[in-house]
Amino acid sequence: MPALETQPGDPLTDSPERAELRRMARKLIEEISPNERTNELDESETFDELLYSKLAELGLLGIDAPEEFGGSGDVRDQLVLVEELAKGPTSMAAFMIAQFAVVQVLAGFGRTPEAREVLKALIAGQTRVSFALSEPDGGTDVARVMKTRAQPVRSGGFLLSGQKTWTSGAAEADWLVVLARSSEIDRSPVEGITMFLVPTHLPGIEIRAIDTFGIHSLSTCDVFLDDVEVAEDAILGDLDRGMRQVFATVNREGLNAAAATLGVGLGALELAVEYAKERSVFGKPVASFQVPQHWMVDAAVQLEAARSLMGRAAEIEVAGGDAGSLASMAKLIASDTAMEISLKGMQLMGGAGYTRASAMQRLFRDGRLWSFSPLNNEMVRNRLGEGWLGLPRSY
Repeated sequence: MPALETQPGDPLTDSPERAELRRMARKLIEEISPNERTNELDESETFDELLYSKLAELGLLGIDAPEEFGGSGDVRDQLVLVEELAKGPTSMAAFMIAQFAVVQVLAGFGRTPEAREVLKALIAGQTRVSFALSEPDGGTDVARVMKTRAQPVRSGGFLLSGQKTWTSGAAEADWLVVLARSSEIDRSPVEGITMFLVPTHLPGIEIRAIDTFGIHSLSTCDVFLDDVEVAEDAILGDLDRGMRQVFATVNREGLNAAAATLGVGLGALELAVEYAKERSVFGKPVASFQVPQHWMVDAAVQLEAARSLMGRAAEIEVAGGDAGSLASMAKLIASDTAMEISLKGMQLMGGAGYTRASAMQRLFRDGRLWSFSPLNNEMVRNRLGEGWLGLPRSY
C-alpha cells in the first residue's frame, strides 16, 4: 500500500538495517506462513514450529538482549518484527511479545548461572519460558488481590501455592516466571511480591489450556501451583521486589502491543482496500462509494497517527527516557482502530469476510486481544487522564 510507506524526509523512516529486517520478515512470512497455512494452524490450534525455528535461526528471538547472550538490536527492531508478524501469523506476534518480555526479565534479573543458561537457550530457540502474573481475581490490580503465596521452608527455599491465569504459551513452556506474594501488604500492595524462575516439570504444577476467541496458534493457560518447592536461587532479582522489577517489562509490552495492533490494522486495511477495488456492485467498484472510502481513510489516518506515537515512544525509550504515556497512546489508537477496521472490513466483504478461510475474520478475533492486554483500554484512558492531563484519579 504505497500511500502508507514512508517518504523521503520522514523522521520515522526505517534505518537501512531496519528496512532490511522488514524486508526479511515479509519474505519469511510469505514463504513459510502465508495466509493459507496460517489459517490451517489457526483452525487446528497449532503453534507454528517452522516459523519459530526460522526466527531462531535468524537470531530474531533475542532482539534487544545483551550481546553476550546472543542478542542484538533494540526495541525499534522488536517493533518492526512484531508489526510484520501481526499482519499475518498474528499468534506468532503474540508469542514474540511474550518472548521479548521474558528475555528482558531474565537479562535484567537473572543473576544465577542457571538463569543465565536459560536466557542463552531462550534466545537460541532451545527452550521456552512463559510469564505467569495474572490471577483469577485480577489482572490490572493483581498486586492487591494476589493469592499465590511463596512460603519459606527450612531448607532455605520456598513453597509456591496458588493459581495463575491467562498465561501465554505455558502449554509449550519449559520454564515459568512466577510472581508470588512473599510478604504481607504493608504500605503498598506492590511491595512484598517476589519473582521466581520455575521449571514446569516440578511436582505440583498443572497446566490447563483455556479455549479462547482468538490467537489460536499460541496456548493461553491456567497454571496451578500446589506446594511447588523451589530453591532460594530460583528468585529473579530481589526478595519482595518482584512487582517493581516487572513494571519496565509491562511498559515495554504496551509498546509492542501497539506494534501488534498496528500490524493487525494494516493487514485488515490492505485486505479491505484490495477487496473494495476488485469487487463491483451496481456496475461500479465498491471502492468508488463514499461510505467504504471513508471507513478506509479514517483507518489509514488513525494507523499513521499510532505509528507516529509509537515511533516517538521508541526513540525516547532508546534514549533512556520515560515513554510510558506515548506508548499507551499508541496502543490505544492502534488497538481501537484495528478492531474497527477489521469489523468494518468484514461488513464490507459481506459473506466473503465471514468465511473461516478469510484472514479478515481471524484478524478481527486476534486483534481483539490487545484491547485489554497488557492493560485494558479503559484503564489506559484512566491513567492518561491522571498522568498526562493531571485529572483526579478516576479508579
